[in-house]
Amino acid sequence: MEITIKDIAKKCGVGVSTVSRAINNHPDINPRTKELVMRTIAEYNYVPNNSARNLKRTVSKTIAILVKGISNPLFWDMVQIIEKEINRKKYSFFLQHVDELQDEVEVALELIKEKRLKGIVFLGGYFSHSEERLKQINVPFVISTVGIMNSMDCGIFSYFSVDDKRESYKVTDYLCKQGHKKIAILAALAGDASIGQLRLEGYKEALNDNNIPVDDNLIRYMRDDIRSYSMQNGYEVMKQLLAEDREFTAVYAISDIQAIGACKAIFQKGRRIPEDYAVAGFDGLDDTYYYEPSITTLKQPVEDIAEASIQALFSMIKKKESVPGKVFHGKLLERESTRCI
Repeated sequence: MEITIKDIAKKCGVGVSTVSRAINNHPDINPRTKELVMRTIAEYNYVPNNSARNLKRTVSKTIAILVKGISNPLFWDMVQIIEKEINRKKYSFFLQHVDELQDEVEVALELIKEKRLKGIVFLGGYFSHSEERLKQINVPFVISTVGIMNSMDCGIFSYFSVDDKRESYKVTDYLCKQGHKKIAILAALAGDASIGQLRLEGYKEALNDNNIPVDDNLIRYMRDDIRSYSMQNGYEVMKQLLAEDREFTAVYAISDIQAIGACKAIFQKGRRIPEDYAVAGFDGLDDTYYYEPSITTLKQPVEDIAEASIQALFSMIKKKESVPGKVFHGKLLERESTRCI
Protein backbone atom coordinates (compact mmCIF):
# COMPACT_ATOMS: atom_id res chain seq x y z
CA MET A 1 0.00 0.00 0.00
CA GLU A 2 1.31 3.48 -0.94
CA ILE A 3 2.28 5.53 2.08
CA THR A 4 0.77 9.02 2.41
CA ILE A 5 1.73 12.24 4.11
CA LYS A 6 -0.82 11.42 6.84
CA ASP A 7 0.99 8.14 7.51
CA ILE A 8 4.31 9.97 7.86
CA ALA A 9 2.72 12.46 10.26
CA LYS A 10 1.24 9.68 12.37
CA LYS A 11 4.54 7.75 12.60
CA CYS A 12 6.36 10.93 13.66
CA GLY A 13 3.65 12.00 16.10
CA VAL A 14 3.22 15.38 14.41
CA GLY A 15 0.61 17.12 12.28
CA VAL A 16 0.41 17.01 8.48
CA SER A 17 1.33 20.70 8.33
CA THR A 18 4.58 19.96 10.20
CA VAL A 19 5.52 17.27 7.66
CA SER A 20 4.73 19.75 4.87
CA ARG A 21 6.98 22.38 6.46
CA ALA A 22 9.82 19.85 6.69
CA ILE A 23 9.43 18.82 3.05
CA ASN A 24 9.35 22.44 1.87
CA ASN A 25 12.34 23.42 4.01
CA HIS A 26 10.26 25.95 5.95
CA PRO A 27 12.24 27.85 8.62
CA ASP A 28 9.38 27.63 11.13
CA ILE A 29 10.09 24.07 12.32
CA ASN A 30 12.23 22.59 15.09
CA PRO A 31 15.46 21.17 13.60
CA ARG A 32 15.09 17.90 15.54
CA THR A 33 11.51 17.50 14.36
CA LYS A 34 12.58 18.19 10.79
CA GLU A 35 15.34 15.57 11.09
CA LEU A 36 12.84 13.01 12.41
CA VAL A 37 10.39 13.70 9.57
CA MET A 38 13.05 13.51 6.85
CA ARG A 39 14.48 10.29 8.33
CA THR A 40 11.02 8.72 8.38
CA ILE A 41 10.37 9.82 4.80
CA ALA A 42 13.61 8.12 3.73
CA GLU A 43 12.87 4.97 5.75
CA TYR A 44 9.47 4.43 4.16
CA ASN A 45 10.48 5.69 0.67
CA TYR A 46 7.74 8.29 0.76
CA VAL A 47 7.60 10.37 -2.44
CA PRO A 48 5.98 13.79 -1.85
CA ASN A 49 3.18 14.72 -4.19
CA ASN A 50 4.98 17.37 -6.24
CA SER A 51 1.87 18.49 -8.05
CA ALA A 52 0.14 19.14 -4.73
CA ARG A 53 3.17 21.00 -3.40
CA ASN A 54 3.41 23.10 -6.53
CA LEU A 55 -0.31 23.82 -6.39
CA LYS A 56 0.04 25.07 -2.83
CA ARG A 57 2.87 27.36 -3.85
CA THR A 58 0.94 28.54 -6.90
CA VAL A 59 -2.06 29.38 -4.78
CA SER A 60 -0.05 31.48 -2.36
CA LYS A 61 2.72 33.22 -4.35
CA THR A 62 2.03 33.38 -8.07
CA ILE A 63 2.66 36.23 -10.50
CA ALA A 64 0.98 35.99 -13.91
CA ILE A 65 2.25 37.59 -17.11
CA LEU A 66 -0.45 38.05 -19.74
CA VAL A 67 1.03 38.56 -23.21
CA LYS A 68 -1.01 39.88 -26.11
CA GLY A 69 1.07 39.60 -29.26
CA ILE A 70 3.12 36.62 -28.15
CA SER A 71 4.89 36.36 -31.53
CA ASN A 72 6.67 39.67 -30.93
CA PRO A 73 10.30 38.97 -29.89
CA LEU A 74 10.23 42.25 -27.98
CA PHE A 75 7.91 40.66 -25.41
CA TRP A 76 10.04 37.56 -25.02
CA ASP A 77 13.04 39.68 -24.03
CA MET A 78 10.85 41.34 -21.40
CA VAL A 79 9.39 38.05 -20.16
CA GLN A 80 12.88 36.71 -19.46
CA ILE A 81 13.79 39.76 -17.37
CA ILE A 82 10.51 39.64 -15.44
CA GLU A 83 10.70 35.88 -14.88
CA LYS A 84 14.23 36.14 -13.53
CA GLU A 85 13.14 38.66 -10.89
CA ILE A 86 10.06 36.61 -9.97
CA ASN A 87 12.24 33.56 -9.39
CA ARG A 88 14.73 35.63 -7.38
CA LYS A 89 11.89 36.72 -5.10
CA LYS A 90 10.88 33.06 -4.63
CA TYR A 91 7.51 33.55 -6.32
CA SER A 92 5.92 31.24 -8.88
CA PHE A 93 5.65 32.35 -12.48
CA PHE A 94 2.67 31.82 -14.78
CA LEU A 95 2.69 32.87 -18.45
CA GLN A 96 -0.59 33.26 -20.31
CA HIS A 97 -0.98 34.00 -24.01
CA VAL A 98 -3.95 36.23 -24.83
CA ASP A 99 -5.33 35.97 -28.37
CA GLU A 100 -5.89 39.08 -30.47
CA LEU A 101 -9.67 38.95 -30.06
CA GLN A 102 -9.65 37.99 -26.38
CA ASP A 103 -10.43 40.47 -23.62
CA GLU A 104 -7.28 40.57 -21.47
CA VAL A 105 -9.23 41.77 -18.43
CA GLU A 106 -11.62 38.82 -18.71
CA VAL A 107 -8.65 36.46 -18.93
CA ALA A 108 -7.10 38.12 -15.86
CA LEU A 109 -10.28 37.80 -13.80
CA GLU A 110 -10.51 34.09 -14.58
CA LEU A 111 -6.88 33.52 -13.62
CA ILE A 112 -7.28 35.40 -10.35
CA LYS A 113 -10.04 32.97 -9.39
CA GLU A 114 -8.23 29.86 -10.62
CA LYS A 115 -4.71 30.63 -9.40
CA ARG A 116 -5.37 33.07 -6.55
CA LEU A 117 -2.76 35.38 -8.04
CA LYS A 118 -0.68 37.86 -6.06
CA GLY A 119 -0.18 40.16 -9.04
CA ILE A 120 -0.31 40.53 -12.82
CA VAL A 121 1.88 42.08 -15.51
CA PHE A 122 0.08 42.86 -18.77
CA LEU A 123 2.34 42.96 -21.85
CA GLY A 124 0.73 44.44 -24.93
CA GLY A 125 -3.03 44.62 -25.28
CA TYR A 126 -5.48 47.42 -25.92
CA PHE A 127 -6.47 48.90 -22.58
CA SER A 128 -9.23 51.09 -23.82
CA HIS A 129 -11.03 49.60 -20.82
CA SER A 130 -13.03 51.78 -18.45
CA GLU A 131 -11.96 52.53 -14.90
CA GLU A 132 -14.85 50.45 -13.60
CA ARG A 133 -13.71 47.50 -15.69
CA LEU A 134 -10.12 47.69 -14.46
CA LYS A 135 -11.32 48.07 -10.87
CA GLN A 136 -12.58 44.50 -11.07
CA ILE A 137 -8.95 43.34 -10.99
CA ASN A 138 -8.59 42.96 -7.22
CA VAL A 139 -4.84 42.26 -7.16
CA PRO A 140 -1.96 44.66 -7.91
CA PHE A 141 -1.23 44.88 -11.63
CA VAL A 142 1.12 46.61 -14.04
CA ILE A 143 0.28 47.62 -17.60
CA SER A 144 3.56 47.37 -19.48
CA THR A 145 4.34 48.72 -22.99
CA VAL A 146 0.89 50.36 -23.18
CA GLY A 147 0.35 53.94 -22.08
CA ILE A 148 -2.48 54.75 -19.65
CA MET A 149 -3.38 57.70 -17.47
CA ASN A 150 -1.83 57.41 -14.00
CA SER A 151 -4.68 59.52 -12.61
CA MET A 152 -7.20 56.78 -13.39
CA ASP A 153 -8.79 55.14 -10.35
CA CYS A 154 -8.29 51.48 -11.27
CA GLY A 155 -7.27 49.92 -7.97
CA ILE A 156 -3.64 49.15 -7.13
CA PHE A 157 -1.82 49.50 -10.43
CA SER A 158 0.98 51.15 -12.38
CA TYR A 159 2.12 51.45 -16.00
CA PHE A 160 5.39 51.67 -17.92
CA SER A 161 5.77 52.35 -21.64
CA VAL A 162 7.07 54.70 -24.27
CA ASP A 163 4.81 57.39 -25.72
CA ASP A 164 3.91 55.51 -28.90
CA LYS A 165 2.48 58.56 -30.62
CA ARG A 166 5.52 60.72 -29.84
CA GLU A 167 8.03 58.05 -30.85
CA SER A 168 6.17 57.25 -34.06
CA TYR A 169 6.17 60.96 -34.83
CA LYS A 170 9.94 60.90 -34.35
CA VAL A 171 10.44 58.17 -36.96
CA THR A 172 8.17 59.81 -39.52
CA ASP A 173 9.63 63.27 -38.95
CA TYR A 174 13.11 61.81 -39.48
CA LEU A 175 12.06 60.48 -42.89
CA CYS A 176 10.46 63.82 -43.76
CA LYS A 177 13.66 65.66 -42.84
CA GLN A 178 15.56 63.33 -45.18
CA GLY A 179 13.48 64.77 -48.01
CA HIS A 180 10.81 62.10 -48.37
CA LYS A 181 7.40 63.44 -49.37
CA LYS A 182 5.66 60.15 -50.12
CA ILE A 183 5.92 57.90 -47.06
CA ALA A 184 3.91 54.70 -46.82
CA ILE A 185 3.07 53.18 -43.45
CA LEU A 186 2.52 49.53 -42.60
CA ALA A 187 0.00 50.03 -39.83
CA ALA A 188 -1.86 47.72 -37.41
CA LEU A 189 -5.22 46.11 -38.08
CA ALA A 190 -7.88 48.53 -39.27
CA GLY A 191 -9.82 49.70 -36.22
CA ASP A 192 -6.96 49.06 -33.78
CA ALA A 193 -7.68 51.10 -30.66
CA SER A 194 -4.33 50.93 -28.91
CA ILE A 195 -0.64 50.99 -29.84
CA GLY A 196 -1.37 50.73 -33.56
CA GLN A 197 -3.71 53.71 -33.46
CA LEU A 198 -1.22 55.82 -31.50
CA ARG A 199 1.60 55.07 -33.94
CA LEU A 200 -0.64 55.89 -36.88
CA GLU A 201 -1.60 59.18 -35.24
CA GLY A 202 2.07 60.04 -34.74
CA TYR A 203 2.72 59.33 -38.42
CA LYS A 204 -0.12 61.59 -39.54
CA GLU A 205 0.85 64.40 -37.19
CA ALA A 206 4.45 64.38 -38.40
CA LEU A 207 3.31 64.59 -42.02
CA ASN A 208 1.02 67.51 -41.22
CA ASP A 209 3.77 69.35 -39.33
CA ASN A 210 6.03 68.94 -42.38
CA ASN A 211 3.27 70.27 -44.69
CA ILE A 212 2.85 66.89 -46.37
CA PRO A 213 -0.73 65.81 -47.08
CA VAL A 214 -1.78 62.42 -45.74
CA ASP A 215 -2.38 60.00 -48.62
CA ASP A 216 -4.84 57.32 -47.51
CA ASN A 217 -3.59 55.07 -50.30
CA LEU A 218 -0.23 54.88 -48.53
CA ILE A 219 -1.76 53.76 -45.22
CA ARG A 220 -1.66 49.98 -45.40
CA TYR A 221 -3.31 48.00 -42.63
CA MET A 222 -2.31 44.52 -41.53
CA ARG A 223 -4.19 41.62 -43.02
CA ASP A 224 -6.52 40.01 -40.52
CA ASP A 225 -6.09 36.52 -42.04
CA ILE A 226 -2.36 36.45 -41.20
CA ARG A 227 -0.78 36.54 -37.73
CA SER A 228 -0.53 40.15 -36.58
CA TYR A 229 2.87 41.85 -36.33
CA SER A 230 4.55 39.04 -38.29
CA MET A 231 7.11 39.00 -41.09
CA GLN A 232 4.54 37.35 -43.34
CA ASN A 233 2.04 40.13 -42.70
CA GLY A 234 4.62 42.79 -43.50
CA TYR A 235 5.70 40.88 -46.59
CA GLU A 236 2.20 40.36 -47.98
CA VAL A 237 1.01 43.92 -47.31
CA MET A 238 4.17 45.38 -48.87
CA LYS A 239 3.89 43.03 -51.83
CA GLN A 240 0.36 44.29 -52.49
CA LEU A 241 1.45 47.93 -52.22
CA LEU A 242 4.26 47.37 -54.71
CA ALA A 243 1.89 45.61 -57.13
CA GLU A 244 -0.27 48.74 -57.24
CA ASP A 245 2.64 50.89 -58.47
CA ARG A 246 1.89 53.69 -56.01
CA GLU A 247 4.38 56.53 -55.87
CA PHE A 248 6.39 56.55 -52.63
CA THR A 249 10.05 56.72 -51.63
CA ALA A 250 9.95 55.47 -48.04
CA VAL A 251 8.03 52.97 -45.95
CA TYR A 252 7.64 53.04 -42.19
CA ALA A 253 6.56 49.80 -40.54
CA ILE A 254 5.16 50.16 -37.01
CA SER A 255 7.08 47.05 -35.92
CA ASP A 256 10.53 45.76 -36.87
CA ILE A 257 9.14 42.33 -37.71
CA GLN A 258 6.85 43.89 -40.32
CA ALA A 259 9.78 45.92 -41.64
CA ILE A 260 11.87 42.80 -42.24
CA GLY A 261 8.99 41.21 -44.14
CA ALA A 262 8.58 44.39 -46.20
CA CYS A 263 12.27 44.33 -47.15
CA LYS A 264 11.84 40.82 -48.56
CA ALA A 265 8.97 42.01 -50.78
CA ILE A 266 11.01 44.98 -52.01
CA PHE A 267 13.97 42.81 -52.95
CA GLN A 268 11.72 40.28 -54.70
CA LYS A 269 10.36 43.13 -56.79
CA GLY A 270 13.92 43.83 -57.96
CA ARG A 271 14.18 47.12 -56.07
CA ARG A 272 16.96 48.37 -53.80
CA ILE A 273 17.06 49.61 -50.22
CA PRO A 274 17.58 52.52 -49.62
CA GLU A 275 18.21 53.65 -53.23
CA ASP A 276 14.66 52.94 -54.40
CA TYR A 277 12.84 52.78 -51.07
CA ALA A 278 13.95 53.78 -47.60
CA VAL A 279 12.70 51.49 -44.83
CA ALA A 280 12.28 52.25 -41.13
CA GLY A 281 10.88 50.15 -38.29
CA PHE A 282 9.89 50.43 -34.65
CA ASP A 283 11.02 48.48 -31.55
CA GLY A 284 14.82 48.19 -31.84
CA LEU A 285 15.06 44.40 -32.19
CA ASP A 286 18.57 42.97 -32.57
CA ASP A 287 17.49 41.41 -35.88
CA THR A 288 17.37 44.85 -37.50
CA TYR A 289 21.08 45.39 -36.89
CA TYR A 290 22.12 42.07 -38.41
CA TYR A 291 19.77 42.37 -41.39
CA GLU A 292 21.35 43.50 -44.67
CA PRO A 293 21.07 46.42 -45.01
CA SER A 294 20.74 47.18 -41.31
CA ILE A 295 17.36 48.75 -40.64
CA THR A 296 16.74 52.18 -39.17
CA THR A 297 14.46 51.76 -36.16
CA LEU A 298 13.09 53.34 -32.99
CA LYS A 299 14.53 51.40 -30.06
CA GLN A 300 12.32 50.90 -27.05
CA PRO A 301 14.17 50.59 -23.71
CA VAL A 302 12.66 47.17 -23.07
CA GLU A 303 15.11 46.23 -20.32
CA ASP A 304 14.27 49.37 -18.36
CA ILE A 305 10.53 48.95 -18.91
CA ALA A 306 10.58 45.30 -17.84
CA GLU A 307 12.71 45.98 -14.76
CA ALA A 308 10.57 48.94 -13.69
CA SER A 309 7.38 46.91 -14.23
CA ILE A 310 8.29 43.97 -12.01
CA GLN A 311 9.88 46.12 -9.29
CA ALA A 312 6.74 48.25 -9.15
CA LEU A 313 4.55 45.15 -8.91
CA PHE A 314 6.47 43.74 -5.95
CA SER A 315 6.35 47.14 -4.26
CA MET A 316 2.57 47.26 -4.68
CA ILE A 317 2.17 43.70 -3.39
CA LYS A 318 4.13 44.65 -0.28
CA LYS A 319 2.72 48.12 0.40
CA LYS A 320 -0.82 47.66 -0.97
CA GLU A 321 -0.74 50.98 -2.78
CA SER A 322 -0.25 52.15 -6.36
CA VAL A 323 3.14 53.17 -7.74
CA PRO A 324 3.44 56.17 -10.12
CA GLY A 325 3.83 55.08 -13.73
CA LYS A 326 6.53 56.27 -16.11
CA VAL A 327 6.78 57.04 -19.81
CA PHE A 328 10.22 56.24 -21.20
CA HIS A 329 11.94 57.83 -24.18
CA GLY A 330 12.89 55.73 -27.19
CA LYS A 331 16.03 56.22 -29.27
CA LEU A 332 16.15 56.55 -33.05
CA LEU A 333 18.86 54.30 -34.49
CA GLU A 334 19.90 55.62 -37.90
CA ARG A 335 21.19 52.82 -40.12
CA GLU A 336 21.76 51.79 -43.73
CA SER A 337 18.13 51.29 -44.79
CA THR A 338 17.39 55.03 -44.98
CA ARG A 339 19.02 57.93 -46.82
CA CYS A 340 18.50 61.55 -47.78
CA ILE A 341 17.00 62.25 -51.20
